[in-house]
Amino acid sequence: MDAQRLEYDTLSPEAYRGLLAVHEALNKSPLGKTLVELVYLRVSQINGCAFCLEMHAAALRAAGVPAAKLDAMAGWRVSARFDQRERAALAWAEALTDVAATHAPDEAYEPLKAHFSEGEISDLGYAIALMNAFNRLAIGARR
Repeated sequence: MDAQRLEYDTLSPEAYRGLLAVHEALNKSPLGKTLVELVYLRVSQINGCAFCLEMHAAALRAAGVPAAKLDAMAGWRVSARFDQRERAALAWAEALTDVAATHAPDEAYEPLKAHFSEGEISDLGYAIALMNAFNRLAIGARR
């Protein structure tokens, strides 16, 4: 394991507090903590952030999400363990995490409307953006 490069949270405390404020706002979102944590876990899988993978898997286990569901996360598209609401959120998370390749297609956006209000879709976008930011900081700092 590489040594930590930077302690970005203490070196840039005001910016870090801003990210934490977004995190706290999302904890109050009508999306629900479990769905937000599922999104965080999937984004962290895509980005390969070991620190975040461990943290979000632990949070989901503590919330009572079955281990079999967590084990199936990478294959959510073919797993019966995810409902349509979760599938829509996870598809959007994948599309925005790899936005350079996907360009956030309508095929990923349109299903959101059947399960989420516009405010919830906005919150979902913030959750995806936030986790991508945290993943990049943690990976870059070797946290």
